[in-house]
Amino acid sequence: MWCHCRMVYLPMSYLYGRRFVGPLTRIIMSLREELYTVPYEKIDWNQARNMCAKEDLYYPHPLIQDILWGTLHKVVEPALMHWPGSMLRERALQSVMKHVHYEDENTRYICIGPVNKVLNMLCCWVEDSNSEAFKRHLPRILDYLWVAEDGMKMQGYNGSQLWDTAFATQALISTDLLDDCGPMLKKAHMYIERSQVIEDCPGDLNFWYRHISKGAWPFSTRDHGWPISDCSSEGLKAALALSQLPQDIVGKPIPSQRFFDSVSFMLSMQNNDGGFATYELTRSYPWLEIINPAETFGDIVIDYSYVECTSAVIQALVAFKKLYPEHQRKEIETCISNATRYIENIQRPDGSWYGSWGVCFTYGTWFGVLGLVAAGKTYQNCSNICNACEFLLSKQLPSGGWGESYLSCQDKVYTHLEGGRSHIVNTAWAMLALIYAGQVCEQSS
Repeated sequence: MWCHCRMVYLPMSYLYGRRFVGPLTRIIMSLREELYTVPYEKIDWNQARNMCAKEDLYYPHPLIQDILWGTLHKVVEPALMHWPGSMLRERALQSVMKHVHYEDENTRYICIGPVNKVLNMLCCWVEDSNSEAFKRHLPRILDYLWVAEDGMKMQGYNGSQLWDTAFATQALISTDLLDDCGPMLKKAHMYIERSQVIEDCPGDLNFWYRHISKGAWPFSTRDHGWPISDCSSEGLKAALALSQLPQDIVGKPIPSQRFFDSVSFMLSMQNNDGGFATYELTRSYPWLEIINPAETFGDIVIDYSYVECTSAVIQALVAFKKLYPEHQRKEIETCISNATRYIENIQRPDGSWYGSWGVCFTYGTWFGVLGLVAAGKTYQNCSNICNACEFLLSKQLPSGGWGESYLSCQDKVYTHLEGGRSHIVNTAWAMLALIYAGQVCEQSS
């Protein structure tokens, strides 16, 4: 199961298994009035179990899932409420809490995201309201909260610090304005160095369902610590580029061994299809999506290979190979070859790639093109790149820009922004893809 999915349902299962109900306070009563359209005491929870607002219904439950949940509720659950089923449940709950504590301790109580952060904290309170674990959770709530113009918000992650810093660093280096950017790059270098994960999580990683993390970079901070393939790739690309600049301007380079650790992590992340997923290998089968209980999200039960992650890894390994041509040469070349084949194979008939981590076909096509170019493909010798350029050019607006709507993500069909507006970010992605593809040179000639 994908780590984000299992880390949410893990504490949920504990709270349900314990039948935890908090004390009724004035705030709770007020929230019940605000959230529900009928009086709370009149809600039929059996009927409500499969209800969902049509605006949120992205992934309707299949019939088999409704039958499964109904069977668990009416047959299995009563059995687990009485001995010997209750004894089995107690052992399961104890095991769940071990995994909750493992997640807490290895993320310094930030947790992988805000949902399981709150749920894990509540589990610790239910287990022991005066525990050290609960107390350690409290100060890290601030990692997620921020105040906007219209009130307090909770972020969907504890930040994107490493991701942003790595891209900004590469952009600044590309300007060749070292005299102007030197102090900024030195600080960025320091952050990139401090953010790399330098050790694996403790214990038997298979028992805890964790992948190796030594050498990786996270999306945000080292404290968070969850390793991600594309974040590691961008972190490595930035660190390698910084290592080639004068030390008196950007500081001492990260030791080579830590670059080697990063490469070892990336090589370990390649799936059998040649692609790369996010946090871990693809460990199971797509048919498990049949039991995806979240109506608002699709494709969340397992970690899939993505064009963005695969492209980023190719780019990083190619950059590494230029500086360390003999280190794990055969393994790196095999990895790049298989990853390139994966990107070619998943291109859509219209020349695009579906982007899962940005909006949407523009984003995916940008990564697809950059991955193929990094692997040595060109506009002249690769039909995939030619088709990708034709796709992007077909979406250019009369204004000269590109503007893709978020609706592309949910409908999986390219959709322009309302009113035919251009967007600076979509335009930048499209232009970068066309420039790196060499399409403009070919057209000029």
